[in-house]
Amino acid sequence: MAEDKKRLIIIDGNSVIHRAYHALPRLSTKDGVLVNAVYGFLLVFLKAVKEFNPDCIVAVFDFPAPTFRHKKFEQYKAKRPPAPKELYEQIPMVKRFLDVFNVAFYEKEGFEADDLLGTVSLQFVRKQAFPPAEVIIISGDNDVLQLVDKSTKAYILRKGIKDTVLYDEALVKEKYEGLEPFQLDDYKGLRGDPSDNIPGVRGVGEKTAIDLMKKFGSLDNIYSAISQGNWKGKIPEGTKKILEEHKEEAFFSKALAGISRDVPIDFNLKDCQWKEYNKEKVVNMLNEYEFFSLISRLPSPGASVKEASKENLKLW
Repeated sequence: MAEDKKRLIIIDGNSVIHRAYHALPRLSTKDGVLVNAVYGFLLVFLKAVKEFNPDCIVAVFDFPAPTFRHKKFEQYKAKRPPAPKELYEQIPMVKRFLDVFNVAFYEKEGFEADDLLGTVSLQFVRKQAFPPAEVIIISGDNDVLQLVDKSTKAYILRKGIKDTVLYDEALVKEKYEGLEPFQLDDYKGLRGDPSDNIPGVRGVGEKTAIDLMKKFGSLDNIYSAISQGNWKGKIPEGTKKILEEHKEEAFFSKALAGISRDVPIDFNLKDCQWKEYNKEKVVNMLNEYEFFSLISRLPSPGASVKEASKENLKLW
């Protein structure tokens, strides 16, 4: 990665915590407090700082209330079992560590962390005073791949927290057989997303959805071709009938799958700079949680900020 790029890391807080909780064995303090998710989150955080040497770091979290998607579709994510109470109890602990590292985090009622990822990444790229800017999204959820573009990559935790892949546009296209990242919400409009209980078009599977997207490029183009009679030879008659019957579901599913990029938040680059932190306070907190092995992994507080970023990052 070119060192002249101003780089932002955005951590998908709930996703990384969830991955860590299920990937690591039960780890408790001497007082019996379960802290495996906190420990795993810090492993990912410290690894990302070392690997990407960011100018800015942000974390985003789900807000514990229904989102606009739940209000549109009551069954959104309804098939997911609720996360264990012991997982939720570790989220405030993670936020304590973010505070002591001087890392800003955002959450917004009515929106998911994905929407904050989309909003913050777009604002950083658009408002960066000295382009090019680069965003690295850290998540365990492939839903964020639709945000990948020339300025944005997704660092996905595939299995547990150690098996990771850094997705750029080319790798997303490879994964989805030629589809561009920005086409993935249209693709899910057809295919649906069982993990989020997004219905899609009943009877249209992954192979058919990809084939239709490669031929037409978007949902709008598919339905335009059908309405104008330009579908023959491109869409089997049975599939065309299914698409017509479930047009409303297709566009509704696309709206559910699409990540919002205009969440009303007060994103301030000054607050998000990866700046010096009080190492003594961090060490004290690591000792409090009995994370003794992480002390040697801490980056030097002064070395964590590139000198150029102190002068060149626009503060507004």
